[in-house]
Amino acid sequence: MVEILSSVMDGLLIGLVYGLAAIGLTLIFGVMDVVNLAHGAIIALGMFFLYLFFGAGLHPYLALLPVAVLGFIFGVIVYQIAVRKIISGPPLMSLLATFAVSMIIIGVGTALWSTSPYNINFKVTTYNFFGYTVTSARLVSAVAAVLVTFGLYYFLYRTVLGKAVRAVANNREAAELMGIPSQQILAITFGIGTMLAMLSGALIATLFPFTILSGGVYELKSFVASVLGGLGNPTGALFGGIILGLIEGSVAPFIQVSWTNVIEFVIFVGILLFFPTGLFGGRK
Repeated sequence: MVEILSSVMDGLLIGLVYGLAAIGLTLIFGVMDVVNLAHGAIIALGMFFLYLFFGAGLHPYLALLPVAVLGFIFGVIVYQIAVRKIISGPPLMSLLATFAVSMIIIGVGTALWSTSPYNINFKVTTYNFFGYTVTSARLVSAVAAVLVTFGLYYFLYRTVLGKAVRAVANNREAAELMGIPSQQILAITFGIGTMLAMLSGALIATLFPFTILSGGVYELKSFVASVLGGLGNPTGALFGGIILGLIEGSVAPFIQVSWTNVIEFVIFVGILLFFPTGLFGGRK
């Protein structure tokens, strides 16, 4: 029983990080109707940005801030170069554009770092709660994911710029008639979504070894969490990530790890069939 509870708690903590990754994906879709196929490569890029800052002598948690800033800037640049011109075109165009960005990131990353695994070696503390052992890295990652999510919620619902983002998401043409510069708002939204993806990648890098190809796994998990929570619903994406983590933690003591992804995608297909708007509804 202790082993099962420990596994479930580990799943809950990592599920919060999954949720953060999913929020970045679902925010872009909810505002822009763009399925970002570069999401996984951007997550991996966040891992390596953290690795570079750590190698330069910065503590991993202090490096999260410059990673976030670089993520936002990178997202705005990608939007202006690869997405802006085709955002009003057929959905296939945005899929191909973001897929091309993904291939460029992976290609450049492979040339720079190969596909060998890297890891962040830093001192972590172990805590014991009633027989459950957890590392400070997992706790900090989970808390950071929650704080960033609350920050995004405050931004979207309590700031003028955030309300402009929601207005563009609800009706872009009407927002433009009200004087909201939709192209600037879309660029900011893509920047925020990219920033969240990079932050989640940086947090994951403090927990597990990684390669430039590691983002693909977390991109798939982000899609599952987004569909669980409801596409376009950032809050639902967080809970979708938590559910995904709890599922992983619940089944881990009983089956081989290789079967976990199979179970996740069976659930993914089931949600699409029976709850097409997700467990918490679609866009909010």
